Amino acid sequence: MKARNELRLLPWLGPDGKPCYLSTDDSDGYMSRLADNIEAIQLGMAAELLKQAQELLDDRDTKTEELRLLATKLTEALQDALRVATSRGHRLTTPESHCS
Repeated sequence: MKARNELRLLPWLGPDGKPCYLSTDDSDGYMSRLADNIEAIQLGMAAELLKQAQELLDDRDTKTEELRLLATKLTEALQDALRVATSRGHRLTTPESHCS
């Protein structure tokens, strides 16, 4: 089994609300591909939500309830995007530094 910092953070939470991790060296395995697809969907939905947010914020007639719902959805999208960024950041390879 890999060290915890080598596990892939998956783009969903477990039933108890805790993060889920994947331990595999196969980046083309079923679970890795599923996670990649869900990350892409989450980021695409966040981009669409951002467009909708701009429209609502530009409309001076937007009601408080609409803004509250927008804030809730933006918070959820930001949580997803941060989870994706964290997962991808952990999977980046860092070159070893060499001192002479």
